Amino acid sequence: MVKTKNKVILSAAVTFLAAVTLAGCSSNKSSSSNSSSGAVNLPTAYKNKAATDKKATKNGTLKLAMSSNSPFQGITDPILASNATDSEAFAPGGSGSLFNVDKNYKIIDGGLANQKLDRKAKTATITIRNNAKWSNGSPVIAKDVEYAYEVLGNKKSTSSQYSSDFENIEGMAAYHKGTSDTISGIEMPDGNNGKKVVIHFKQMSPSMKFSGNSYIWGSVEPYEYIKDVPIAKLASSEQVRKNPIFTGPYKLDKVVEGESTSWSPNKYYYGKKAQIGHITINVVSMNNIDKAIQSKKYDTVVPETAGALGGTNYKNLKNLKGYTNVGQAALGYSYFAFNLGHYDTKTGKNVADSNKKMANKKLRQAMMYAVNVDQVSKKFGNGIKWRANTLIPPVFTKYYDKSAKGYSLNIKKANKLLNEAGYKKRNGSKWRSDPNGKKLVIHFGAMSSSSTTEATYQNYLQQWHKVGLNVKYATGKPIEPNSFYDTLQKPNQNSIDFWLGAWSLSSEPSQSQLYGDTAPFNMGHFVTKKNTELINKMNDSTAWNDKTRTKTFKEWQEYMNEQAGVVGEQFNYAWQPVNNRVKGFDLSPANNEFFSNLTLTSSKLK
Repeated sequence: MVKTKNKVILSAAVTFLAAVTLAGCSSNKSSSSNSSSGAVNLPTAYKNKAATDKKATKNGTLKLAMSSNSPFQGITDPILASNATDSEAFAPGGSGSLFNVDKNYKIIDGGLANQKLDRKAKTATITIRNNAKWSNGSPVIAKDVEYAYEVLGNKKSTSSQYSSDFENIEGMAAYHKGTSDTISGIEMPDGNNGKKVVIHFKQMSPSMKFSGNSYIWGSVEPYEYIKDVPIAKLASSEQVRKNPIFTGPYKLDKVVEGESTSWSPNKYYYGKKAQIGHITINVVSMNNIDKAIQSKKYDTVVPETAGALGGTNYKNLKNLKGYTNVGQAALGYSYFAFNLGHYDTKTGKNVADSNKKMANKKLRQAMMYAVNVDQVSKKFGNGIKWRANTLIPPVFTKYYDKSAKGYSLNIKKANKLLNEAGYKKRNGSKWRSDPNGKKLVIHFGAMSSSSTTEATYQNYLQQWHKVGLNVKYATGKPIEPNSFYDTLQKPNQNSIDFWLGAWSLSSEPSQSQLYGDTAPFNMGHFVTKKNTELINKMNDSTAWNDKTRTKTFKEWQEYMNEQAGVVGEQFNYAWQPVNNRVKGFDLSPANNEFFSNLTLTSSKLK
């Protein structure tokens, strides 16, 4: 139930490297011309052959840790939640996921609902299974599917998931503008309480065949339960924060705000019944996660496809007795992004501003050539992390451009670009001034994290100082993750000039939700005519030809690298140690009954 990625979310997992000096890996030129994974080779499942202890399973507690330096916000609604921590804290509830998928995230029958596409009629028909119920016993109905789009597209919604792609639905643009109270293109043939929804599109896209696409939303909303709450206030309501209901195998028993959640089997779940009596999820700080697992307080961490554990964690835990390591290429990456404009709340569009401090492309390129991600990754990644050469991670094998060079360390080139652009040292200063001769101070945003990660930030600051750029922390120190993203999501923030962030991606690689001109998640406001054209082309009528679509993705990657408005930092391997008492642990996307398949072989951790 946790393997189908419906959306893009912000991640607090950036880099996890060794807290030692990096001076020894800061040569003037990279030893690697392009990135190579060198990733560890771990199985996606732990093939535990021990017999299930039925008594321990029925009465026992699966203990999960969530590695984070900040509390989860407590937004259980998948449309309104924007941080990975909320998705992890409430994962056993299933997040209202509509569809089952195969190993390639292609939608298949058998889930909460089935989907049928009709290219000629330009429709998607969603049919809810007859025995689908919420964890309070109420049925899942057609209105629950439709209401998801109303929450998503409402002008007053606090969701960050909306993008112009959803305006491919007939009537969505008018609804989003507030000129219509309903979405004309969503039809319920059997009424609100029926089981069928037909969505009418202006055009069909090949991405619709896969979960996580930016046209068909992949979860439901409990309409009868939340209908009396104004959409603008939904994220702070009791129905979302204190007493949420779910469609997955477990129901929520207790939530300690920002700290932990507790779960027991949901007797109304339509699928395979949950076998473990209780699940607890606790937030554990990044600096303490290794010790917590080593002392066997937890069975494992919450499965998270972007990867919450990194290179140093792997080094410390890979040989831990009583645990088996599993993992796969991550649906996520860390990235550098520059503040290049603002978000116009009236038009719902990102707007580029040529007067922004970071608007000069050569300045951005120089800063990327100055950092030594290859060396850092090679020395401390331990096969878990490597330099990202594009903004499409390798997990998307068809579309990832492995030949892209990206930005490897080249101090000489960085200095040349800065000189060409007029960023020069004047009057004996150690720092470069801007082309107009004015003092230049660049404010860097980074999230508070483990001590090992923050040592990496310091190394990057040193690298920028080497080329004469006066780069400082935006607030004098790393920022608490929730505050960090709150700042970046302000429509016109100027306190952070560029930052290091991370994405947990949806399972379909279209880029409109991240870097489209209407995307709230386009927090750097990188907008160009060509970028919009390429993103639109990923899903237009030509994209049904797979060679054309692949070519478009690779052209977009090349263009984004050249523009350097957003640049990938690291790709990674999503891995975790699993205690040997856990049986049925399988990270494959095709394992649509992830939590239901888990059992225990003993009452105590091995």
